[in-house]
Amino acid sequence: MRLEAPILLNFYMHFVIKLFPEIIVKSAPVRKRFTRQLYNNLNILVKRISPSLKVRRDWEKLEVVGPEDSAVQIKVAQVLANTPGIAFFYQVTQFEFETLDDIYQHTAQIWGDHLAGKTFCIRAKRTGSHDYSSVEIERYVGGGLNQNHVTGGVRLKQPDITIKLEVKNNTLFVVQREVGGLGGFPLGTQDPVLSLLSGGFDSTVASYLAIKRGLRTHYLFFNMGGRAHEVGCKEIAHYLWQKFGSSHQVRFISVPFEGVVAEILGTISQANMGVVLKRMMLRAASKVAQEFNIEALVTGESVAQVSSQTITNLSVIDRVTETLVLRPLITSDKGDIIATARAIGTEEFAANMPEYCGVISKKPTTRAKLAVVEQEESEFDLSVLEDAVARMTVQGILNVLEATDYQQADEFGYVPTGAEVIDIRHPDEQESAPLLVDNKPVKHIPFYLLAKSIAELGSQQQYLLYCDRGVMSRLHAGQLSEEGYPNIGVYRPN
Repeated sequence: MRLEAPILLNFYMHFVIKLFPEIIVKSAPVRKRFTRQLYNNLNILVKRISPSLKVRRDWEKLEVVGPEDSAVQIKVAQVLANTPGIAFFYQVTQFEFETLDDIYQHTAQIWGDHLAGKTFCIRAKRTGSHDYSSVEIERYVGGGLNQNHVTGGVRLKQPDITIKLEVKNNTLFVVQREVGGLGGFPLGTQDPVLSLLSGGFDSTVASYLAIKRGLRTHYLFFNMGGRAHEVGCKEIAHYLWQKFGSSHQVRFISVPFEGVVAEILGTISQANMGVVLKRMMLRAASKVAQEFNIEALVTGESVAQVSSQTITNLSVIDRVTETLVLRPLITSDKGDIIATARAIGTEEFAANMPEYCGVISKKPTTRAKLAVVEQEESEFDLSVLEDAVARMTVQGILNVLEATDYQQADEFGYVPTGAEVIDIRHPDEQESAPLLVDNKPVKHIPFYLLAKSIAELGSQQQYLLYCDRGVMSRLHAGQLSEEGYPNIGVYRPN
């Protein structure tokens, strides 16, 4: 639900946050712990936006308050909409009042000019000692608005606009808009997990659902031969963390799996290659998880989506490890998975991920026999797997895009004559903070489309890549320079 009113420039910014219902019904100690964790998470997140912001909490809600600033207000709303544990939040204006007519006057100040041609109703919630009830507030305020402003009339069922008021003792909160949150549990209330990330639709959405449920989600990538694929997975992991889970630091772990793939090709039958590859991944993931004291793995498998994901094959795959394997998508349809990816902003990431896999069976089995698989694996040199795990690289997610061996591209604090700037940020970032370059054209090509788009731009003109921190722009400019595009640089305005 979203109330159709503009964001007003008041002298005080105020958001009221309602907890996810599953938190509210928990026992008092658990609810207190979950609320405290959400409070701590929001403190971390909003202080990054502005040190002047404050988070307050009581038994039934949390609040974010601070000086009025439209740019800060937009950023706070984005954080609240993407933080696990929040059912919805209100943007409100707070007034002190004495009389019932004061409540009407304050409400009219916010809503009176926005009701032209609109049907509306008032919904009031009252706490404290007053000479009137919540219903009397609704009647008085609704009648006053209808009599003194041009409206489409009062309609109690399915109105165009529902105006929500909360009265607490002598304080009035007028809701300007209501925005739905992610739901789920605050990050950090559950144990950490290790998500096996390939960058496709499934593993990406599975990782998001784990974060949403309050699981601190680390990322494990099996590199089977493609540096571009690893960079793509780092980008998508960083995106998921930055948008939904940046209150907690996590790791990105990469395991070189080319040798394991080669060993599978040399020792395993065509029919069982896919199943054995998944078993080797779970073996390796379990070792990594044990090293970092993580008790569960997350995968993006869905029943019968591909041959290795039949119930029989999944059972054979799981026999290889005692580590708990969570599969958030296990009964999801592919269309629903893609729709979720679209909603969270990862659809085009996944669609353009430069995946590589050297294990593609012509006739994969859908009913693997455990005894047969184990017999074939007895010929597999497990020292190859152990060596791969020993050579894993571990990076903190905050710096995961900064460590690269690509050559360095030229950086400019200005736009040279004849050059064009390409804004490679995610469309959400481009929309919330448009890049303005005086009298210079700006192209918009998200970083995950650069590889496909750069060939169409040609090599005659100079292009400068831009992103907020300069990390992604340096990464892609260096990669493109190595691939034969010397006309690519980086735009870093002062």
